[in-house]
Amino acid sequence: MKRPTILALAAVVLLLVGIMVGRSGVIDPAEAQTSSATARAAEGARLRKQIQNDPLAPTVARKGADVTLVMFSDYQCPYCRKMHPVLEQLVREDPKVTLVYRDWPIFGPGSVEAAKVATAAKYQGKHAAFNDAMMHTPGKVTSQTIRAAATKAGVDWARLQADLKTHAGDIDGLIDRNGRYAAMMGLTGTPALLVGPYLVPGAMELAGLRKAVALARSNPNALPK
Repeated sequence: MKRPTILALAAVVLLLVGIMVGRSGVIDPAEAQTSSATARAAEGARLRKQIQNDPLAPTVARKGADVTLVMFSDYQCPYCRKMHPVLEQLVREDPKVTLVYRDWPIFGPGSVEAAKVATAAKYQGKHAAFNDAMMHTPGKVTSQTIRAAATKAGVDWARLQADLKTHAGDIDGLIDRNGRYAAMMGLTGTPALLVGPYLVPGAMELAGLRKAVALARSNPNALPK
C-alpha cells in the first residue's frame, strides 16, 4: 500500500484563497503571499472546527484531550476495517485523544443503510458496539448483515426503526455534511483521517498514527510550507 501523505489541513483551501486574492486586486507578490497565508490559516481553522465538532457525529470524547482525530470511513471499505483495531488501540493507549466518526458511504446502498443505522444506534448508546460489529463483518454489506451486526451489538431493533424515522432529517443531514466536508478536503476515497490540523488521505499503521498524533500535539495550528 502506498504510504499516506500527511498534509496540513490549511493546504486544502489554497485554491479557494488564491481565487479570493486574485479577485481582490492585490498585485504586490509579498502582500499577496501574506494575505493568502492568513486567509488560508483562518479558513483551515474554521473548516477544522466544523469537522471536529458536530453534536450528531458519534464521538469518543475524552476529558482533557489535546488532539482530535476524525475518521472518514465506509463500512464496505476493506482498509477502513483494517484501520478499526488501529484506532481502538490508539484510543486505549492515549487518553488525550478524542475520536470522531464521520460516515462517508461511497460504496453504494448498503453503505448508506449501514451509515444511517450506525448514527441511529447512537440514540440508544449503541454506536460503539454496532460500529465494532460492522467493522468485523466481512464482505458485502446488506440489510441482512446490518441486522445481524445490530443483534450482535445488542441494539433494540424496534427502537432503532423508530429513531430512524423520528431523526431521519438529522441523520440525512449529518451524512450530507460528511460528504461535503470530504469534497472540501479533496478526498477521493476512504479511509481518511484528520489528526488535529493534519490530513491523512489513506490507511495508516499504528506507528504512523502515533507519529501523526505527536505531530499534531507539537504543532496544533500547522500551516503548509
